[in-house]
Formats: sequence, structure tokens, C-alpha cells
Amino acid sequence: MTSAASLLEPIVGRLLGPEVPVAVRFWDGSSIGAGATTVVVRSPEAIKHLLWAPNELGLGRAYVAGQLDLEGDIYDLLQLKSEAPELGPRAIPALLSAARKLDLIGRKPPVPPEEARLRGRRHSRQRDAAAIRHHYDVSNDFYRLVLGPTMTYSCAYFRDEHMTLDDAQESKYELICQKLGLEPGMRLLDVGCGWGGMVLHAARHHGVEAVGVTLSPSQHELATKRIAEAGLGDRVEVRVQDYRDIRDGPFDAISSIGMFEHVGLARLEEYFERLLALLPPGGRLLNHGISRPRGEGGFDRGSFIDRYVFPDGELHEVGRVVSRMADVGFEVRDVHGLREHYAKTLRHWVSNLEGRWDDAVALAGAGRARVWRLYMAASAVNFESGRTAIHQVLAVKPTADGDAALPLTREAWS
Repeated sequence: MTSAASLLEPIVGRLLGPEVPVAVRFWDGSSIGAGATTVVVRSPEAIKHLLWAPNELGLGRAYVAGQLDLEGDIYDLLQLKSEAPELGPRAIPALLSAARKLDLIGRKPPVPPEEARLRGRRHSRQRDAAAIRHHYDVSNDFYRLVLGPTMTYSCAYFRDEHMTLDDAQESKYELICQKLGLEPGMRLLDVGCGWGGMVLHAARHHGVEAVGVTLSPSQHELATKRIAEAGLGDRVEVRVQDYRDIRDGPFDAISSIGMFEHVGLARLEEYFERLLALLPPGGRLLNHGISRPRGEGGFDRGSFIDRYVFPDGELHEVGRVVSRMADVGFEVRDVHGLREHYAKTLRHWVSNLEGRWDDAVALAGAGRARVWRLYMAASAVNFESGRTAIHQVLAVKPTADGDAALPLTREAWS
């Protein structure tokens, strides 16, 4: 009987490169290649997934379903995969031929339940809320395991190489507070507030009154509990609310940290116009969001990250972001790239997840834990290679006399 390895070797070569620098072991015990890292194809169903959705999505479905696994360092494989060719049209006949000989032609395999299937108009209020719930209403305890005590799901700011993740997250919040010039008595709005980290930090350390908004009921529940436990219920409020529905401005300053990816290109102007309207003259906006280098795509529809991680998420080149902000009337004052910091943050999160894998599976299920491991590790590799970027953009609503009262140098934010 012909082995799976001999039939599938050309396909593996297309996906991982002709030298196959890792070992690939199949369900029948046959194998290809050698190396410290082993890709384990546990079931023929993995090949069916690849047949129905070639490349990234099919491989991702097989991994989430547990039909494809990995022994060794996940980063080694992802760095190799990022350099390997995709299965182009010329490879499909070979895949079909191998599948036919393995008796795999037939009904489409079940799609893992972790895959998002949203309905309605893209970036409508209802669909945006569904997209947010898909990603964030997983399990607060699962997120605590991955993120650590700060419950901060955005890029940290490592002021030195040896800073812990928790300290680096507090360092990020402090950097943003300094850029916004927060002082006691000011009113802060945090758009996409998560579990309340920014509003808590700003109220504790800068004496502000703060409002946070999120579309996630699970985030709202825990953020409200954290605010009460901190004794800040008289100065801090978190709401389940769309940014388009905020009507109680003005706010002296606005932060948006890790929410911008959900806005969408078609909504950029509306987003910045709404935030501008919520600020008084001289008020500041700090927009902290993942971006893409010029010429690179991001979160393509039908990709693994769109289907399993951030449905409807979109990345924008930072120049376009700055232009949109200026178009609606903001004066952009500072652009700060942090991609090395996000790579480091993501590696911390992956380490937390892998270090407590059984607990993570118990909290969120094996499929969800696999999604998070794959997407966070792949994101770390993308930030390290420069295929993905992240920027903090500081902007001011102009005053009549042009005085924005910003410090003369960045040293004031150190």
C-alpha cells in the first residue's frame, strides 16, 4: 500500500519548501524530512480541509480541529512557513491526485465551531457587536491566564529589556496618560476599554474622571467589578456602548487602545469625526492601533485571522490614518511606532498560554486555545519581520490661537 508520505511529499514541499526543514509525520506512521520540529498530521481529515480551502485557512481549520498538530517550537515552523510558497493553481491537480489515491474525495469536512460566521451589513452596529462578542466573550478567566493580572489586551511598552509584562503594561498606560497630559479633575474617555485597565490607571495615578466603553458584556461585567474593588466607582464608569452612540461629551482627552482595528476603512472618517466632536478645543486624542506597512494587506476576508480571530478586522497604513485624522480637523502631533514592543508582548502571552495549556483548554476549549496559540505566535513573527506594525498617533483638536500646550520634547513622556 502506498504511504501517505510518498503521495503527499510534493504538497508538503510546496508548503514548507523543497528541503522540508522539519519532520512531517502522517497518520499511517510514514514521514518526510527531519528536524527538531515535527508537524503531525493526525488524520486524513486534515488533507480534506486543505483540499476544500487550500493554504492558510485549510491548514488553520485542520489545526483548530486537532487533526494537525505540532511537536516542538511553534515559532520555528511559523518562520519557515512565512518564507515558503503557497499552493498555487499548478499544485491543485497534485493535491487532488493524492487525495483520490487516499480515498479522500467526498463530502466537505465539518468546519470547526470556533469559526465566525457573521451576518448583516459590514461594520453596522449589530454586526460590529457580534464580531466583538466572538473574540472577547470567550472567558474572562481564560484571558486572565493569557494576559496576566493587568488584563490588558494590547501592546505593552518595555522601557527596558528586563521589564516584566505586568510592569510594561502599566508603563504603556502611563506613557499614554503623559501624552494626553492628564491632570486631576480632567474627564477621560477610553474607547474600547477592555477590562478597564486604562480608566483604572488614569483614575488612580492622575486623578481623572473616566468613562470606558466596550461592546463586550463579559468585559463590562469584569471591568465594573474591578472598578468597585478599587473603590473608584464614584469616578470611573464602564458602559456597553458603541462609540457612535456617545452623547455626553465633551471629554478633555480620549484614548483608543487596540480598538481601531475593528473600525473599518469605510468608517474611518466617521470614527475620527465622532471623536473630534467629543473633544473641546485643545483636547487630545491618542489612537493606538495595529497598522500595516505600505503595500501589505491585513486581515484579508476569508483568511484564518478573519474567520477565527478578528472577524471584519481591518488594518490601515499609518500614513492613511494620519491623513484621515487631518482631513476631519485634527492636528497630528506625534507618531510613535512600537512593533518590537508588540512582538515581545505576544511572546509573553504565548508563553503564559503554553505554560498553563491544560487550564486554558478547561476554560475555553481545545479549539479556542489552539486558535489563540496559533494567531498570537504568528502575530509575533509578523511584528518581528516588519510585516505588521503598530503606532500610537497623538492628535489635538486645534484652538483658535493654535496653542496646544504640548511639551517641547518627548523627554516629558519618558
